[in-house]
Amino acid sequence: MPVLIPPDARVHRSFVAAMAEFQAEGQGEPRDDSVTGNAIRAYANQWADPAEFALYLRELDNEAREDSPRPEGRVPQTTLWWVNGDEYLGRISIRHRLTAHLREIGGHIGYDIRPSARQCGYATAMLAAALPVARSLGITRALLTSDEDNIASRKVIEANGGVLEDKSSGKVRYWVLTS
Repeated sequence: MPVLIPPDARVHRSFVAAMAEFQAEGQGEPRDDSVTGNAIRAYANQWADPAEFALYLRELDNEAREDSPRPEGRVPQTTLWWVNGDEYLGRISIRHRLTAHLREIGGHIGYDIRPSARQCGYATAMLAAALPVARSLGITRALLTSDEDNIASRKVIEANGGVLEDKSSGKVRYWVLTS
C-alpha cells in the first residue's frame, strides 16, 4: 500500500527511472517551469550517482527550512514522495505560504505522478495524505491551481473537497480545507 514519506535514498533506482519517464514525455524542456521540469534540468545528469543523489535529498530537506537560502520569490516547501515499498510513484510539494505569484499560479500544493503509475488513483490518495501535513504547517485552507484543460488534476482536487474559486488565463484555482 503506498505511503507518503520524506525523500529517501531507498527508492533511488525507481526515482531515476521515473524521471526518465517524465523526460520522455517532454518534462525538463526549457519552457517547462514545473517543479519536476526544473529538477530534471538541474539534476538529471547527476541523479545516477548515489553520492550526488544524497546531495539532492539534502537539498530537498533544506527547502523546508525557513532559514535556508533560496532564489528570489521562492518560499519554504516540504517535499514528500508517494512510494509503494521501494517504488517511487510521485511527489507532492507543500509551499508553506503564498506569494502574489503563487496566488495566481502554483498555490500551496503541487504534485505529479510518474507516467507509468497514472490512472490508479494515486494522485487523489497522495493529496488526501498530504492535507494533514499542510495543516501541521499552519495551512488551514490550501490553494491548488491547475491548467483549465487538465481534467485529471481537477478531478483529484475536487475529490479532496476542492471548491472552485475562479478561472483565469487558462488556469483554475481551488481551495481545499486541510482538516
